[in-house]
Amino acid sequence: MIIVSSENIEGKRIVKALGLVKGNTIRARHMGRDIAAAFRNIVGGEITDYTKMMAESREQSIDRMVADAKKLGANAIIMVRLSTSSMMQGAAELLVYGTAVVVENE
Repeated sequence: MIIVSSENIEGKRIVKALGLVKGNTIRARHMGRDIAAAFRNIVGGEITDYTKMMAESREQSIDRMVADAKKLGANAIIMVRLSTSSMMQGAAELLVYGTAVVVENE
C-alpha cells in the first residue's frame, strides 16, 4: 500500500478515487508514566514513555486506515493527514485519514 501526504504519486496515475478512509485509536495515560513525566518535567528532557505511546498510536491508526482502504480495493492512499484531540483528562484520540485510490504505473 502506497501512503502519501500529497495529492499525487510520482510515476503513478490515479485511475479511480474510492473515497475517505480513516483509522483511529484513543489512549489513556498510565499513572506510573505520569509520575515519571512529572519528574521529567522538573529536570527537563524527553518523556520517552509518552513518545513510545504516541508512536504506537500512530502505527495502530495507520494500520486501521490501511485495512479500511483494502476493503474498498485501494492500492494507495493520498492526502493523508493526522489529527489529535483530547477526549477527557488523561486520554487523547489520534486520527489518521486520507483518500483511498487505485493507481497504475504511468
